[in-house]
Amino acid sequence: MPDTVATDSLGVMICGHGSRSMAAVEEFYALSRHLRQRLPDCLVESGFLEFARPVIRTGLEALKARGAKRIVCLPGMLFAAGHVKNDLPSEINAFAAANPGLTVTFGRELAIDGRLLRASAARIAAAEAACETHLPRNETLLMVVGRGTNDPDANANVSKVARMLWEGMGFGWTEVSYSGVAYPLVDEGLRHAVRLGYRRIIVFPYFLFTGILVDRIYAHADACAAAHPEIEIVKAEYLNDHPLVIDTFVDRVGEALDGANLMNCLLCKYREQVLGYEADQGAPQVGHHFHVRGIGTDGDHGHHAHGHDHAHGHHGHDHPSRPRPPRPRRPPRACSLARERQRSGVRASRVVHHAPRLRRLCHGRLECGRGAGEWCRQHLDRRQRTD
Repeated sequence: MPDTVATDSLGVMICGHGSRSMAAVEEFYALSRHLRQRLPDCLVESGFLEFARPVIRTGLEALKARGAKRIVCLPGMLFAAGHVKNDLPSEINAFAAANPGLTVTFGRELAIDGRLLRASAARIAAAEAACETHLPRNETLLMVVGRGTNDPDANANVSKVARMLWEGMGFGWTEVSYSGVAYPLVDEGLRHAVRLGYRRIIVFPYFLFTGILVDRIYAHADACAAAHPEIEIVKAEYLNDHPLVIDTFVDRVGEALDGANLMNCLLCKYREQVLGYEADQGAPQVGHHFHVRGIGTDGDHGHHAHGHDHAHGHHGHDHPSRPRPPRPRRPPRACSLARERQRSGVRASRVVHHAPRLRRLCHGRLECGRGAGEWCRQHLDRRQRTD
């Protein structure tokens, strides 16, 4: 970090995604402890967007109470998808607007970084070394598993990571799959991979921490191994708190302080008409996580992680089940613009879940006179009257 910054009033807020898994939460806390050790002159707090507590606003308020005058918010996430582009800015901007006397800076995601590639290679090599038999890498297929989002740029970054690991480590072949939302999913990817004739398949989850999704990835690998005993299926460890991951986080703090905090927005679907996502250009970037903010982990609710998910199609991570009355619900009515877009094959206006009700965010000028990005109260009221 630059020596010119007065670190006695500098706060660092580590913003995690959050998980129902207590193991994932503990690993995030371990990362926070590492960063406190690496940033001894800074005030460091952490919080979560979803499920786990404390929530991000609690951590920001704690930094304020401890005397921080400038706060750098670090996304504890690999790529810039919906959480980095929408949810975290929503939280951070709300806090900054309520505290105009503080300087609040949003750091960039970890992104594709040479240190993360080396950390990935170390995890993969360790998995190879633990195998009982030696196989040359040209007889091994590497499968890199990404999180999967509805942001094509973030999904493409997983493919770039896989390609660089393939060429850098000399594997015979590399495949990419995703834990959700994007395709191919892990089980589909493995069914394809076993047909390619390689004697060993290494499954590497390109994730920061464990959790329900990583457990599911490993379960798919175990099922594939049972179905194909002739192929050695190896499970590599995810990134976790590898020293090079910690180095990358520390560097992101320095970037935010010296003005080099530059995200790659060249293919952002909100800025460009990305192929297949043309309707998302200029769309309102709003948070969607409010209904699962701070509701707790499986440990808080006293039950174990169940094997099925409750994901909404627009963002793809798991949400806890909520009892609903067993009565039929009429489909939401779309405004005339949305109906026209549906007929023309373009995605209709985005549905945002702010439980307990389903609300429709209308884009463009509507017959009700609302402007782009405003809540269409007329259509929301109409929806509520049909409930």
